[in-house]
Amino acid sequence: MRTALPLFAVLLCTLMAAAQAGGKAPVDKSKRPSPPGQTSVTLADGKTITIDYSRPSLKGRTMIGGQNPYGQVWRTGANEATTFVTTTDLMVGDKHVPAGNYTLYTIPNQQQWTLIINKQTGQWGTVYDEKQDLVRVPMKVSKTPAPLEQFTIELKQAGPKAATLNLAWADTQASVDITAH
Repeated sequence: MRTALPLFAVLLCTLMAAAQAGGKAPVDKSKRPSPPGQTSVTLADGKTITIDYSRPSLKGRTMIGGQNPYGQVWRTGANEATTFVTTTDLMVGDKHVPAGNYTLYTIPNQQQWTLIINKQTGQWGTVYDEKQDLVRVPMKVSKTPAPLEQFTIELKQAGPKAATLNLAWADTQASVDITAH
């Protein structure tokens, strides 16, 4: 019994230390099945828009309209929630978005997608609180020139104070115009 108590104490201390450290070693996000991606654009006044997200692959699956059904909120990537950071006030489509940090979600449909800019940040991608929506913006849907295996978000410069946000996967692209004001 005398040797069991010290052994138990050492085991308990080890478990407590592991719990405080999160129980995990730091994760190399580049080795995930859905690796990280980033897109950004710098506007004429030096202000920036940056999106950080994870890039899932199709791997033979039908994702949008399949595993991610039409008409339902989608995390717009994988893993942690997709972040949208702007250092200037924007018009996304016809909606005002103040400078700040946000999370992106979408509602895909065959004819039109809806972009959701949500005020909640720092959560896992599947944690969505509709009450935190800042704006919902319609997106135009088109076909990609060639199928894309990996989900891709692109901010494409469209003028000194403008960009186009493109979300593309498989044979579908959803787009919305963004302007600084």
